[in-house]
Amino acid sequence: MVSVPLSVLDLSPIIQGGDATLALNNSLDLARHAERLGYRRYWVAEHHNMPGIASAATSVVIGHIAGGTSAIRVGAGGIMLTNHAPLVIAEQFGTLAALYPDRIDLGVGRAPGTDPRTALALGRTLNSSVDHFPQDVLELIAYLDDPQPGQAVRAVPGQGSKVPVWMLGSSLYGAQLAAALGLPYAFASHFAPEQLSDALALYRAQFRPSRFLDKPYAMLGLNVVAADSDADARRLFTSLQQAFINLRTGRPGPLPPPVEDIAPFLADPRIEAMLKSVLAVAQVGSAATVKAGLEDFIARHQPDELMVAAQIYDHDARKRSYEILSAL
Repeated sequence: MVSVPLSVLDLSPIIQGGDATLALNNSLDLARHAERLGYRRYWVAEHHNMPGIASAATSVVIGHIAGGTSAIRVGAGGIMLTNHAPLVIAEQFGTLAALYPDRIDLGVGRAPGTDPRTALALGRTLNSSVDHFPQDVLELIAYLDDPQPGQAVRAVPGQGSKVPVWMLGSSLYGAQLAAALGLPYAFASHFAPEQLSDALALYRAQFRPSRFLDKPYAMLGLNVVAADSDADARRLFTSLQQAFINLRTGRPGPLPPPVEDIAPFLADPRIEAMLKSVLAVAQVGSAATVKAGLEDFIARHQPDELMVAAQIYDHDARKRSYEILSAL
């Protein structure tokens, strides 16, 4: 067995030839599958103006998933708090917690989850600053906490729900803030692994015990594509590789089907270098190959939990990947 708890990060992929309805139905089906397999959490993420991602209305999707499952924790990985007033998020997640008690998580990040033009359409202004993010996090936590005497503005629902708040990050900033606030920390090594080691070291060294945690708790994102053979897994993995190429070259779109040979897509050495960087810690292969890779990753980074992403075009193959992983 894998030595740390496993969770699922679902970008609710819209595949080529599919639509958002199919993506969201597949997400619920995968969540039920993950629940049966014993995964701890099922998180979805906020992205906007992305033709290949159906989870823009993240709290709505969380309700869809939580309502169709019974035990697995469901949450956001995450809510991009710079897009929202903290009170609104407290009300949304307070409502979810009222509907699904003790099952809702709230991961927050400071990136917009989109391009600058779409960020403006979301209501941010050119004067908006991520420097407000720490204050927004504290305000959000306060709305979810027990109300204080004389408190004029309350989140209803939300107050007293104490929905667990996680700090997300892909750089040293999130690690430092999570440590200062004594929050659990989720690092996005599934797409930004370059600062993984430094961020973990900083988080653990600077962590201040809090009423939320008495010691650091780090969950690491990881792409895992498992199949019955190494060759099958590598083929399935080409969908994610193509998706990253399309995104980084300004052509985001639905998740493409796999191809037999990814080499023609890597003619530009800059593209090949980009893929090697963003997917440096991905685990791709048969059960034996993935097991060996996971053991090495866990030994090097000592995560408390792994949150596994699997952008696989074929839904049944995606379910099979999570099944293989859960049996390791």
